[in-house]
Amino acid sequence: MTPFDLILIGSNEFKIIKDSLPLGVSLLAVSKGHHQESIRKLSGFGQLDFGESRLQEAIPKKIDLHDLKQLRWHFVGKLQKNKVRGVIKEFDFIHSVDSLSLLERISRISQEEQKTPNIFFQVKFRDDSNKGGFLKKDLLNNWPKIISLNNINLIGLMTIPPIDLNSYQRKDLFCECRNFANQLGLKDCSMGMSNDWQEAIEGGATWIRLGSLLFGKR
Repeated sequence: MTPFDLILIGSNEFKIIKDSLPLGVSLLAVSKGHHQESIRKLSGFGQLDFGESRLQEAIPKKIDLHDLKQLRWHFVGKLQKNKVRGVIKEFDFIHSVDSLSLLERISRISQEEQKTPNIFFQVKFRDDSNKGGFLKKDLLNNWPKIISLNNINLIGLMTIPPIDLNSYQRKDLFCECRNFANQLGLKDCSMGMSNDWQEAIEGGATWIRLGSLLFGKR
């Protein structure tokens, strides 16, 4: 790694972002693709929640940062079924559960590992061939079976708007996600990234996922 790989927001800029978040909105620093020393520096400003999308990238970072036991790790990438056991062992939150079969596998392996991960359902509110996720009707139809599963803590929904939506359309989508979470009795909505986090907060986000705004470009 060169010094340019460690570009990171300063403490004053970080404080401005944190102070702008309403009560009840948490910041997830998406550290995928960034050096572990950038995570260490940001944790020194008081950031505790970090997001990774690849198990094989996250494990060396966690080993290097083993002294920072207060950190909470969030899996934010597409979860392949053969990676479920490793993700359950290494992560406290999973933001990208996009099918009933995947959730059933998580439940089974969580029982074997004596873990209870916090689960967000990825939901697709608009047609988008580039994104996965439950459709609303499928999540509703499967809900009785979903809530019967063991060793999973169902906490919220996660969504990513199609890239071609404008600001008003993104806010409408975020509001729809918030309303659907309320309908299901789920507290959290993980939505909004570096380019649309303010619209997400206006739409009812409880977690915003910031990467480039904090760490710079990968």
